[in-house]
Amino acid sequence: MKPLGDQNAHFWLIQRMARATETDLVKAMHKAKLTQSDWADMVQECRHCDWSAGCERWLGRQDHDAAADVPEACRNHTRFEALKTALEELEE
Repeated sequence: MKPLGDQNAHFWLIQRMARATETDLVKAMHKAKLTQSDWADMVQECRHCDWSAGCERWLGRQDHDAAADVPEACRNHTRFEALKTALEELEE
């Protein structure tokens, strides 16, 4: 079994992915779409990921003027997509 990645490093990967995909995690928490437990689960899931080096390269190539789609390789892909959808529905 692969050792878990550094918790702090993966916390920041999640933050960067949220920024790159324009997923407002703070707003999601304020609107009760993301709990602290959900947030911790996302970081933990990221720590298990075998794609973290690819993730860092992908994040480094993103144009910060346009929202990107969450890569399929991201272990939190489904969670990010669900949060984005929930936040978009709140805006309607």
